[in-house]
Amino acid sequence: MDADLARRQIHCQETHATVIAAQRYMELAERTIAAARADIEATIATQPRFLTELEPLPIDMAAPPVARRMAAAAALAGVGPMAAVAGAIAQVTVEALVAAGCRHVIVDNGGDIVLFIDRPVMIGIFTGPAAIRDIALRFEPRPDIFSVCTSSGTVGHSLSFGCADAAVAVADNGCLADAAATALGNRVLDASETAVERAIRATLTEGIEGLLVVAGQHLGRGGALPAIVRVPVTVPMISKG
Repeated sequence: MDADLARRQIHCQETHATVIAAQRYMELAERTIAAARADIEATIATQPRFLTELEPLPIDMAAPPVARRMAAAAALAGVGPMAAVAGAIAQVTVEALVAAGCRHVIVDNGGDIVLFIDRPVMIGIFTGPAAIRDIALRFEPRPDIFSVCTSSGTVGHSLSFGCADAAVAVADNGCLADAAATALGNRVLDASETAVERAIRATLTEGIEGLLVVAGQHLGRGGALPAIVRVPVTVPMISKG
């Protein structure tokens, strides 16, 4: 890691995030994650279906902003609002650090990643038991925040109705990327090339920059993705929540 950057694991109840940024921003990151979780929990307390619903819900304009953003992204992707929770927490954290002057920050919330970068970054894709493995996306510096989120039907404990080893969505914000990755993974109903391509076509909608699916021996992609490179991707590298 570059000498000007620190890496911290931040644990707040079920949230287990890795933050890479200058050390002076870490306390703000911790406060922002805790505040976002509190707002989401307050929304669930008044609207229990926000936690359990697997289809889009109407946006409650009285809810905290982070909950409204989750609901809006879920509606675009066709999933329940909690499909966007990890990406939403990462998104508001990066936004807070950038507003405070941070020039390079990565928040990895259990594989849902939001970035604002001033140097090239490689995002490894963990594909579990798939034949295709040890791959990463190489991103060049950008002027804006963006997100790379991953869902899986074979890795981790997140709910997925599909069988993708990795379903990756790239978008300009973590709420949408997280919700889209969930929708993409749900649509990969078997590990065939046809199923992968069908899922990508169904998910590549407005606001989604690019999609990537690994399912068994098949790799599919859609939209605009950066270069795919070979790098070792091992379990200890993963931020697990």
